[in-house]
Amino acid sequence: MRHKKSGFKLKRDVGARNSLLKNLVTSVIQEERIITTIPKAKAAKPLVEKMITLAKRDTLHARRQAAAFLETPAAVKKLFDKLGTRFGQRNGGYTRVVRLGWRKGDGAEQAMLELVGSELVKRAAERAKRREERLNALKQGQEPTEGGEEQK
Repeated sequence: MRHKKSGFKLKRDVGARNSLLKNLVTSVIQEERIITTIPKAKAAKPLVEKMITLAKRDTLHARRQAAAFLETPAAVKKLFDKLGTRFGQRNGGYTRVVRLGWRKGDGAEQAMLELVGSELVKRAAERAKRREERLNALKQGQEPTEGGEEQK
């Protein structure tokens, strides 16, 4: 019986499991969404939430704790500079797991682990990019076209 045994084993030994979870958490922080299997997403979700809670504290000790867990310095920088401020007023619930269906090769059920609000950030970046393209086209004296391509 597994009384008081928390966590997911994921059919790996301790070292491989820790490495997998560190890589998943680092990827979620850098990319803001990843596609993986449901058990892996459920195992990584509390760790991502813990990292964001550390980022909200924004002390040297919290930075060092995050740097000890995350794989890249760029992930630590993004975590504390962007994500900590973005989720500053939110009390938990920073991630969501969305089921996507079954993988074609082995039939494993896929899920997307994403940060809440990342779709808004990506949409705003795309909107800003399109606006910049329209402004550049107007400066050059051309009419903006739908889809961002120039007419000849």
